[in-house]
Amino acid sequence: MNTSTRYQVYISRDGQLRIDSEPQVVPDGVDPSQVVIQILHIEAAGGGLPVLVQVQDDRTNSRFDMQVMPDGTTQAPGTPVAAAAPQPVATEPQQQPSSLFDRLAAAQAAGRAHDFDTAIPAADAILQQLTAEQGDTAAATLEAAQFRADLAYLSGEYAFATASWTWLALAWYDRLGPGKRRTQVAAQNAAQAWMQLPLHEAGPLAPDLVNMLLEVVAPEHTATIRAQIAERLGQPSN
Repeated sequence: MNTSTRYQVYISRDGQLRIDSEPQVVPDGVDPSQVVIQILHIEAAGGGLPVLVQVQDDRTNSRFDMQVMPDGTTQAPGTPVAAAAPQPVATEPQQQPSSLFDRLAAAQAAGRAHDFDTAIPAADAILQQLTAEQGDTAAATLEAAQFRADLAYLSGEYAFATASWTWLALAWYDRLGPGKRRTQVAAQNAAQAWMQLPLHEAGPLAPDLVNMLLEVVAPEHTATIRAQIAERLGQPSN
């Protein structure tokens, strides 16, 4: 699936935070840099690859680049990435990682191993926690929802993936406005998942998918995919 791997971070003198020009909520007593790492670690864990961050921090008049790694650590760009060591299998069924970062890393590892019986419940629990703590359209929640949608696609749950990416495209559009890459990627992924569905499952999801495409992407940019959807459904294209 498509992902974004480069972000511009701005921290003002009074501690206001923006990621790709989007304002972020910084809880009282929390340093903005911690919020950056929390949000972008979810992105890195979901894709299994480092995320490059370009930071301008006016509090210290500094500019620097860093990578947020899938395990939640940070390092300078260009640092060789060591191969992940094999993880021991837990022997205590009730033992769970204590931090959100650890849980994300464990869920990602399970997903990459196609252990969806482990990865999907873990991703659902993380998503539920972030929804309760930050709201269903907070940036971190949407990042976790993308991870869950990727798992649905990888595990063959194409109807769930279609519905999830359709909702995500609308959520990113409402949060970021028109023309943003995140919105376009979510819309593209929704259409890609829909195309994998058998026709009897694809039909009921088509109206929401088409309406989303018309709302978040310029109609002329979705004409081809909308024609393919109409052709699949045996309908005349607009």
